[in-house]
Amino acid sequence: MPKLKTHKGTAKRIKLTSTGKLTRRRSHGNHLLSKKSNSRKRNINSNAQVTGSMARNIKRSLGVK
Repeated sequence: MPKLKTHKGTAKRIKLTSTGKLTRRRSHGNHLLSKKSNSRKRNINSNAQVTGSMARNIKRSLGVK
């Protein structure tokens, strides 16, 4: 079976940690920030973890087992 190419769009958005977990940025943090509360903006600013079947598919597209 041939090698799989890394999906570059996914590779730019999702990082693999040293323990093998996937981290991603949260949405809704680019514009219209004046109406959002400080706690909401703080939560948006933190990274989120990708879990479940979505993580399995993303790891496959990144070329990680």
